[in-house]
Amino acid sequence: MSGLQTAVLAHAPAMAAIHRAAFPPAEVWSEDVMTLQLGLPGVYGRIHPDGGMVLARVAADEADILTIAVAPEAQRRGLGRVLLLAALDEAARRGAKSMFLEVSVTNDAASALYLSCGFTQVGRRRGYYAGGGDALVMRAWLTASHPSPGCPPGAAEAG
Repeated sequence: MSGLQTAVLAHAPAMAAIHRAAFPPAEVWSEDVMTLQLGLPGVYGRIHPDGGMVLARVAADEADILTIAVAPEAQRRGLGRVLLLAALDEAARRGAKSMFLEVSVTNDAASALYLSCGFTQVGRRRGYYAGGGDALVMRAWLTASHPSPGCPPGAAEAG
């Protein structure tokens, strides 16, 4: 899927719009938050014009998916996988040995994608989301030669 771009400060409004479309109002990141995140050390992002974005961070040898979103009209087309793979690959390129993320216990599509891409559940954050919902903490191990283990094209997609 072509069109994936490195996110820069000028992409903050578009990233915020994608986030707003994909998440409940209490969990939406504003343009200001996107701008702030993109300016922090170790943070990188990718954006796709079809309506997807990811922000991630590398610190020492660990990486985190800060947020990943696909607009509803672009879901179920493989864009979530493309964004996740780009984040995993960049984290490995930057020297990360593992990547973490949080996902709502009710987001079955995203959980299936993450599991298919080598993530395993390593914890649970109770009351993590604004509405009081729990988050699963997941981790994938990365290597320079195989940054996205177990993530074959065409497995379950996330929104």
